[in-house]
Amino acid sequence: MRRTAAVSRRPIYVEIGIRAAMDRVWKLSQDPSLHPRWDLRFSRITPIEQDGQGPLHFRYEFRLPLYVIRGTGTSLGHRFRHDGQATSVLKFDTADPVSPIGQGSGYWRYIPTEDGLRFITGYNYQPGMGALGRALDSWVFRPALGWATAISFDRLRMWAESDLDPRDSRNHWLIDAAARTCGVLSACVMLRRALAGRTAGPAALGLTIAVASLMLTPHRTVPRAGRCLRKAPDSRSGRSPSALADLPEPATPGLAPTREGRDKRGVNL
Repeated sequence: MRRTAAVSRRPIYVEIGIRAAMDRVWKLSQDPSLHPRWDLRFSRITPIEQDGQGPLHFRYEFRLPLYVIRGTGTSLGHRFRHDGQATSVLKFDTADPVSPIGQGSGYWRYIPTEDGLRFITGYNYQPGMGALGRALDSWVFRPALGWATAISFDRLRMWAESDLDPRDSRNHWLIDAAARTCGVLSACVMLRRALAGRTAGPAALGLTIAVASLMLTPHRTVPRAGRCLRKAPDSRSGRSPSALADLPEPATPGLAPTREGRDKRGVNL
């Protein structure tokens, strides 16, 4: 089994407040059949085996238009704690050369509040795709993953609070994005015509449409990454639970585990 290399890049942190019961948020986020419905980072999660009440071993998929990225992982949740919080830790890995994410680990925290809970994640990973992935990670992949995580958290919030199906919130986002794009393109056409004709009227209208398309607040049913915190407000929120250090590594993707590995983890992935 490979040893996890040290990760020196800045971890991704996302937090959102959810006005819903802990039981509901726990189920929507921990059930492998429900999790991919709201989380853009996963298309499918397939449990393999669970060591009694211990770690859950699973496979995951992320579907691209013409390709499916696959990997493996282990997770462990602590639903009941003396302080009322709940935590879940995760380790994942993939040998897929197309994946921008290699080995990594992370956690979820569920912190009760007066009107619901704070739902938090923090995770980090080794870039995939070789030298290209390392070059693009800080500028492209990591910001994109942070945005996708935040959008996903807001979709989960809507589902937990108002029972808005994640497919519907996704469609609302697509409609909103299309309308804003059309508005900006229309404004560009008007501005171009105004410059060609040297008339102020179309130019002012074009600028108004462009500003409205970019600045109007989306409807409350449109998920937004801006509703999430992207930086830990305190050191504890951004610190990995101690259980993460003892969580078994996932099986090396694409390779049959050795007998020693099967005995140690109690599962053959």
